[in-house]
Amino acid sequence: MINELGRQARAAGRVLAGLTGQTKRELLLTMADEVQRHVSPILSANGDDMAQARSEGVSGALLDRLLLTEDRVRAMADGLRSVARLPDPVGMITGGWTLPNGIRLQRVRVPLGVIAVIYEARPNVTADAAGLCLKSGNSALLRGSSFALRSNTSIGAALQVALTSHGLPAGAVQVMEDTSREGTKALMQAKEWVDLLVPRGGPGLIAAIEADATVPFVIDGAGNCHVYVDAAADLAMAGRIVFNAKVQRPGVCNAAESLVIHEAVAEEFLPGMARRLSEAGVELRGDERACSLADELVPATEDDWGTEYHDMIMSVRVVGDLDAAIDHILTYGTGHTEAIVTNDVSAATRFTREIDAAAVMVNASTRFTDGEQFGFGAEIGISTQKLHVRGPMGLEALTSERYILFGDGQVRQ
Repeated sequence: MINELGRQARAAGRVLAGLTGQTKRELLLTMADEVQRHVSPILSANGDDMAQARSEGVSGALLDRLLLTEDRVRAMADGLRSVARLPDPVGMITGGWTLPNGIRLQRVRVPLGVIAVIYEARPNVTADAAGLCLKSGNSALLRGSSFALRSNTSIGAALQVALTSHGLPAGAVQVMEDTSREGTKALMQAKEWVDLLVPRGGPGLIAAIEADATVPFVIDGAGNCHVYVDAAADLAMAGRIVFNAKVQRPGVCNAAESLVIHEAVAEEFLPGMARRLSEAGVELRGDERACSLADELVPATEDDWGTEYHDMIMSVRVVGDLDAAIDHILTYGTGHTEAIVTNDVSAATRFTREIDAAAVMVNASTRFTDGEQFGFGAEIGISTQKLHVRGPMGLEALTSERYILFGDGQVRQ
């Protein structure tokens, strides 16, 4: 089956690579319209997925990621429209010069070819990934989780209606129905067909990719994100940022999992912050000093510092200085997003220079690490590795560069 899907994707990719920017824009706008036109079957399919997930004991945070509503379907369509409006990266000249022998050289963006995405629970990724792949001239092989198979298939069918209405091959967007471990491993090793694999999931998926994948991949890794409240922080601002980073949507990778507080402001800041978070339903697990300052905290274990909860749980540590805060974050962070709240320019400068993460926030919530928020329209993932791309992956991340040279008869001596 992988060979058949791969052949279709490869053939479709050759067609997509030759499309004009205007054609791709019109295609994505039609895709958005079809997603909204198919809202009833999409929600019906999602209802079946939700029922199955509940019957199998899926947790609240995972259910939230799985759930589709009319607003979320509309947001998927709006995301496609946002991507449609973005500049087309294909054909963009990123550099050029003339060689001493008179040959003119250009460096130009080109599609990668076939992008495979493995993702868990979130059916909106089906539309986001397809839109980004098509806009950047790539075909998409999409393998969602078994929990979301009906939802993903329904969304994929709507997208294929748009493709065929434009006379384009349906193989440009394919949702894999085989969600077995064997089928997934075959996708990871389909070197003949897959040019880039983007896994979006938990530690188990990432470990499987690192162990079994033979195709090139970019890790959309864990988000053990921290907010550090510095001695020079505006504490009212810090309270807003911490609450938003943890509570606004706790089941996503850019939600804050850990709060680090400078001891100079801990006694003033933590009791009220702990009360507010606890009233919102957050379970707080702290070190000895933090627990002594607020009754809402229970003692943390060593495992708590490195855990991405995806839930209404937060670890809390009180530190003696900025050095200790940076050391804690570098020890337990995953290189996703880290934030500092401070009015001290030198502290902010040190934090941004020394914290090794894809995104570093100064006086802003970690929740802003997001392709749409960054102006990318959507994202295919958030890379926590350093090659070939880091952070939210938009259109340019799905292209490569090649050199085109124009001569007038030169031969090498």
